[in-house]
Amino acid sequence: MDTRESKTREEEKEHVLNQRLPEDFDTAEPQQQPEAKKPAKGMHKMLPLIIIVLGLVVAGFLILGAGNSGG
Repeated sequence: MDTRESKTREEEKEHVLNQRLPEDFDTAEPQQQPEAKKPAKGMHKMLPLIIIVLGLVVAGFLILGAGNSGG
């Protein structure tokens, strides 16, 4: 049983064009999307520190020769 709506070419074209319109931010309702109001938090603030620490560890292994197993 086919339950899809039948649309003429014009109706289908109008539907596609309406879907392509950008969101209207003047009438947006952020209260319906609480995650949009929350400030970003988490690991992204610590990422530069983690990269620096890992870089220092790798540099330490290379300088001290701990990466060389042929002694």
